[in-house]
This record gives sequence, structure tokens and C-alpha cells, in this order.
Amino acid sequence: MTLNNSSTNTGWKESFGAICHPRVVTMLFLGISAGIPLLLIFSSLSLWLREAGVDRSAVTYFSWAALGYSFKFVWAPLVNSLQLPLLTRKLGRRRAWLLLSQLIIMLAIGLMAFVDPATDQLTAMALAAVLLGFSAATQDIVIDAYRIESADEQFQTLMSSGYIAGYRIGMLIAGAGALYLASFLGSTSDQYNYQAWQSTYLIMSMAMLVGVFTTLCISEPDVKKRGADLPSTQNSLRFFLLFTAAVLGFIGCYLASASVSVVLKDNLAQLLSNHYLSSTIIELCRLITALMVAGLMAKLLINIGMVDKHQVHQAYIEPVADFFDRYGLSMALTLLALIGLYRVSDIVLGVISNVFYQDLGFSKITIANVVKSFGLGMSILGGFVGGVLALRYGVIRILFAGALLSSLTNLLFVALAKAGQDVSLLYWVIAADNLSAGLASAAFVAFLSSLTNISFTAMQYAIFSSIMTLFPKVLGGYSGTIVEGIGYEYFFLITALMGLPVLFLIVWINRLFNAKQSV
Repeated sequence: MTLNNSSTNTGWKESFGAICHPRVVTMLFLGISAGIPLLLIFSSLSLWLREAGVDRSAVTYFSWAALGYSFKFVWAPLVNSLQLPLLTRKLGRRRAWLLLSQLIIMLAIGLMAFVDPATDQLTAMALAAVLLGFSAATQDIVIDAYRIESADEQFQTLMSSGYIAGYRIGMLIAGAGALYLASFLGSTSDQYNYQAWQSTYLIMSMAMLVGVFTTLCISEPDVKKRGADLPSTQNSLRFFLLFTAAVLGFIGCYLASASVSVVLKDNLAQLLSNHYLSSTIIELCRLITALMVAGLMAKLLINIGMVDKHQVHQAYIEPVADFFDRYGLSMALTLLALIGLYRVSDIVLGVISNVFYQDLGFSKITIANVVKSFGLGMSILGGFVGGVLALRYGVIRILFAGALLSSLTNLLFVALAKAGQDVSLLYWVIAADNLSAGLASAAFVAFLSSLTNISFTAMQYAIFSSIMTLFPKVLGGYSGTIVEGIGYEYFFLITALMGLPVLFLIVWINRLFNAKQSV
């Protein structure tokens, strides 16, 4: 894979022919399995909650249920080393965790189906959504590691494209499919029907069987042939108990602070004369405090000898040290800055996009037809075009083009906000937005894959993908509050401007790579 501006010297025939490689096809189906849970936490859940009468600001807070995607590096070493009883021996290290995570995803979606948000059961819905986010993030850890370990570097770009295409199909199933089903079964913005959404989510749970069947059919990657060192599995049960204790500390702190937070929000709201800002500050403080409690519990158990310090060092420190050793402090920090900012503009916009379409007056059917179905085709096209172009011309060039297009297309949403309920303009906006997003995603996933060491694939890629989504998703949780304060037009303008620093980072990183290669 080329990380500078030069071509990879791969012919067009070879570039297009690689699309049919079995590993690329495998990633298509695993991508479907990975794409289904996401919108069941984001846009489809948002529409369900809005139809049930939940406030817009509370709806966007539910996007934080997907923060498991952003903190998955915390338990990635556990996924990498812990052997599952029976499953690991029968299926292998990666396939065993794939199957377990997929089964838990099905369970979590089913639990969400049996909660009616109109009856103020938002806490139960939030807990089920968190379980879904956690299990879906675990599946992502394993799929990313499987993708990197199962094929040589030359296939990574198109495997990324196949994965993204499948991911978009999964999002179509959970996005347009869920909206079609809920509408067909009788739930509309004017007449809410809980049974319609319950049946929809139960069907979405069964749709995850595509991932289960794929996992049972594929083979386990042989990383030894590619020179990778297998992680130690000694004391992995103790490591699991350490992780469980830290999670319980996090949950306990969060629940214990619930009643106190209500009082603090009221007092701070009177002081600041802003209810939304006070709620945001207090909830952020609760999150930071709970994380600190979890960290302190982990440190305490390590100090009393529950887990060998060398094992913790091997799980968390060595993958990070390897990354900094290979790239140096300056380049490594610049790479991490790019990873953290690359998708900020489209993720922040995406959190509230479905609510925006609904507020403009578009029906669920129109959203399903245009945003989900038509948008899917544009995303898949953009993904494969991005994969082929990156293989032909190099990743950095397509990375820059994708970042530029992603920022520019956000400006089209300003025009849509001004025009109102204009279906023709909606088609143009969705076409441009999804083409650029697909192209950018294919190049970015391939870029991240190229940065990993095959001996630390699960942990390093989990760190990269966590950094990639952490800041955008935290900021996206406030998108409903921001829109209520400044309106949609200024909000979309701000998201477009967020992409400008990314362009400078890509140019700077390209210079660093060129300087490193010339030494």
C-alpha cells in the first residue's frame, strides 16, 4: 500500500479483478453484520423515540450509548487473549469471539424491542442500547483484526471497500428496512404504535443471522504464517475479572450519582440560566468521574497482585509503544490527531440527520427511499471507487480528496435547510454526501490498517478506531442542543468548517512520510 502521492503501479484490470477475491466477499457479509446494530442505536432509534414523544435533546443523548465503539480499546486485549470455553477450541480465537458478540447483539436488540419509550422506560431502553453498543463494538474489534490478519496488505484497500459496502447494506437493513417495517406495521409520526416498533426490532435481531452464518462458514486466519506473535493466554481469567470489576465500578458510580446529578443540574441551571448547558456539564462530569472510579479499581486490583503487571504491560503498553517506536513521537502524535478528526464533520452531522429530515416534513417512507436506499447505492459506489482509486494512485491522495469532499458536501445541507421539503434537492444532497463518505471511508480504513503491526492488530486498530469516533460522538451527543440554540443552517456550516484542519494534517503527514522514506 502506498502512503505517499505516487501510484502503486497496479493496473486497472488487476484493480477491478481483485474485487471478486474470496476475502473481499467475506468482508462484504461481515460488513452487513457490523452495519446492522449501528442505526438501531442512532437514526432508527431516534425516530422511534421521537414518535414516542421523547424530547429532541434527550433523543440525541442516546447516541452516547454507542460510546462503546470509542472505548473498545479498553477490552480489546481481553478479546485478543481470553479463550472462550468450547468456542475457541471449536472455532478458533477470532471466530469464537465473533459468534459470541453476534449472539449478544441479537439479545440486546431483542431486549430493546420489549421496552416502550412512551411509558417513560428510558432507563431500561438506555441500558439495552448500551449493551447493544458494547457487543457491537466487540464484534467490530474482531472483524477488524480478522480483516487485517486474513490477507496481505495489497488486498486491504479492497477488503476495506467490501467491508464498507456490506456495512452500508447492513445500515440499509437497519435504517430503511426498519422505517419501512415500522410504517407498514402502523406507526407514524402522527399515530405512534409501540407494537409496530417492537416487531421491527425483533426482525432486526433475526437479521443478524447473516453474521452468524458467515462466521460458521469462514476459516480462521493463520497469523503464524505472516510472522505474528500470538498473545499469551495465561491468567486470562484473572484479566477478565479485573475488567469486570472495573466495569461494575463504572456502572455503580454512574447509578449512585443519578440523584445527586438532578440536584446539581437544577442548581447549575439557576446559576447559568441555561438548562441545556448545565445538563451537559453535569453529565460530562458524571462520565469522567465514573471512568476515574473504574481506573482506580483496576489499579487497586493490579497493586494487590490480582493480575500480573507484565500481562497488563503486554496488553496495553506494548501495542502503544510499538506504534510510537515505528513512527516516532512527532509523526505518531500527528497521525493520532488526523485519526481523531478525520470523520468529525460527517459523524456530528449524521447523529441528527434523520431528525433534520423529519423536521423538514419528509415522511419515513421518503427518508427510507432517498436517504437509506438511494444513499446506500451511492455509498457502495463511492466505497469501491475509493478502493480502486487508492489501489491505483495511493491512499494519501484519496484520503485528501475524501476529506475535502466530505466538508464541501456538508454545505449542501445548508441549502436543503433553506429550501425545506424539496425531494429533488434531497436526492442531490444525499448523492453527493454518500459518494464522498464512501470514498473517504474506504481510503481511511485502508490507511488505518496500514498503520498496524500484525502482532498487535486487535489492540492497535481498536485504539485507532476508538480515537476516530470518540470526539465526534461526544460532540454529536450535543447536536440536538446545539441545533435548538443556533438552528440547522449555522450548525451545518460549523460541521463543514470542522473538516478544514483535517486537510492541513493530511498534507503535513504526507510530508513526514516522504521525509521518512527518503532517509
